[in-house]
Amino acid sequence: MDIHPRDESPVVIETGRRPLASVIWLHGLGADGHDFEGLVPELHLPAQPALRFVFPQAPLRPVTINGGYIMRAWYDIAMTEHGIEQNPEHIRESQEILQALIEEQIQRGIPGERIVLAGFSQGGAIALHTGLRSPKPLAGIMSLSAPVPFAENLMAEIHPANAAVPVFMAHGTDDQMVPFAAAEKVHRLMEVHGLAPEWRVYATGHSVAPDEIRDIARWLGRVLMNETR
Repeated sequence: MDIHPRDESPVVIETGRRPLASVIWLHGLGADGHDFEGLVPELHLPAQPALRFVFPQAPLRPVTINGGYIMRAWYDIAMTEHGIEQNPEHIRESQEILQALIEEQIQRGIPGERIVLAGFSQGGAIALHTGLRSPKPLAGIMSLSAPVPFAENLMAEIHPANAAVPVFMAHGTDDQMVPFAAAEKVHRLMEVHGLAPEWRVYATGHSVAPDEIRDIARWLGRVLMNETR
């Protein structure tokens, strides 16, 4: 039986007063909303315009591939005779959670065109599934070290509002959790369907590399602050 504590507030960090843009950043399997809060100062972003970083908490649920242990997960993963299977109902549910967070930011005065969806691993998959289907234009989508289940279905359901949204995708060549070849396949599939993701590769495992942090900062500067660095 799944457990969905929706009343747990996201971790929120604002880099200054009156933020003019938001980054909603989803953690990976088994982590929580605090997982990437320490990365914000490492980005060395300019003081203005101020940004609001929102780090949501995934629902607590049993994860089959981990022996049914209850942990924070955007969707369940199971190993079956057909290989790894990822729960489509949970993915849809997590899309709804993320879409509600987008609406919340809009209600707080941040337009969709100033909102970035970001995520690591499972969180990156949900960022892509939600952002590309979103009926409201977004500033960008960032997917780090992410599996992207049901990618063909996602490509068929890209909303016109985000058909040209900037996408940053990054993956480690030594990733033992999400094979590099699988991520590269998704990258090529996105290009076939008319997207032009910024594709970055790092000599690292299932983690965020120092060079990657610098590239993330540059990309955020371009999509949210109109910087050319």
